[in-house]
Amino acid sequence: MSEKTLQHRIDGPDDAPVLVLGASLGTTWHMWDRQIPELTRQWRVIRFDLPGHGGSPAYPAASVAELAERVIATLDGLGIDRFGYAGCAMGAAIGAQLALAHPQRLTSLALVSASPRFGTADAWRQRGVVIRTNGLDPIARTAPERWFTPGFAAAQPAIVEWAVQMVRTTDPGCYIAACEALAAFDIRNELGRISAPTLVVVGSEDLITPTADARTLVAGIQDAGLALVPGTSHLAPVEQPAAVTELLIRHFSTAWQDKPAGQAALGATPPKPVLTPKPAQQAQPQPPVVAIEPAAEQPEMVGTDSYEAGMKVRREVLGDAHVDRAAAAADEFTSDFEDFLTRNVWGEVWTRSGLDRRTRSVITLTALITSGHLDDLAVHVRAALRNGLTPAEIKETLIHTAVYGGVPAAGAAFTIAQRVIREETTPED
Repeated sequence: MSEKTLQHRIDGPDDAPVLVLGASLGTTWHMWDRQIPELTRQWRVIRFDLPGHGGSPAYPAASVAELAERVIATLDGLGIDRFGYAGCAMGAAIGAQLALAHPQRLTSLALVSASPRFGTADAWRQRGVVIRTNGLDPIARTAPERWFTPGFAAAQPAIVEWAVQMVRTTDPGCYIAACEALAAFDIRNELGRISAPTLVVVGSEDLITPTADARTLVAGIQDAGLALVPGTSHLAPVEQPAAVTELLIRHFSTAWQDKPAGQAALGATPPKPVLTPKPAQQAQPQPPVVAIEPAAEQPEMVGTDSYEAGMKVRREVLGDAHVDRAAAAADEFTSDFEDFLTRNVWGEVWTRSGLDRRTRSVITLTALITSGHLDDLAVHVRAALRNGLTPAEIKETLIHTAVYGGVPAAGAAFTIAQRVIREETTPED
């Protein structure tokens, strides 16, 4: 398997239309296990693991767009042209990207626990800092409370342990790369270009991708409907497998677009659904699925301007919160200076390819300490952590600076850096 393809599994008849399932960050293709018996009655189901997940090769991907291209390369290798796609969370982000970049290949789309922008970039980069410092264990231990409702977690300890172990066994570098990819993911101003018939599924108790995010997707996508699964949190296909399965069967059986002329049978319209009684041994009683009408309001549009490249790097390095505070504090007297910083410091220097951001952070920390500009040091210690420096590397930078720049200045810098590192690398309770 190359860096351009993904580890995958195929279930179902060889001559059936293809349905691809994408998993959430920190999970494996097994999160869809409970859907497979019903879906494979009508579809050839292909599941893939994200890089470094579930034993897949640890080839990190820098963006959601790159992950989508790896899906396409994997399907190309299997000789598959047209396909339906359902994804959960990060898997949904990949599905939306496929709909934008390869609309001619997508027959129908389902976005589960999805958002056009997942949280904030700062939060994802903060998670990367925590993992670099503490490993994946803190993220793994808190996964059940993010993924499941309290009642489900209490009633299903085996599933909770399975969830924790999935995260623990993920490659940390690939997980951090995925966090960076989600930090940069924002398709709010592109939703109108998604043309595939789309179903958006959200759990009523999902705090990570709440119903407001789902409504934004439905309001922006041309042909989209919304379904709410009551009493369900973020990992809906695991917590309420029967409800999600029924939704997927109904959507892909009725909204599947006819194949273009001359396409292979792999893009054929599937037969009408055959819904059978649910197994008696469900993990919990399955609540009814409630359909919601599309919201009337339009999604927030994101504009661009001439210093976009500088602003992008500035936000990635310093964080949204810092940049937003600077913007809020700017007035007629200071706004030109803010514009100068964004265009010249961030758009001209920090975007140069001659040095990576880790090296630029080392230089910046050293320059601030030796020049006595400690007021800005805390901001750039946080930036160094976001840029991939570990606390140990920051410590070595400060010790080295003490030799050439002075012990008193480095001592003051240690006090500032110690406080920032503790704040940034302490996992949330």
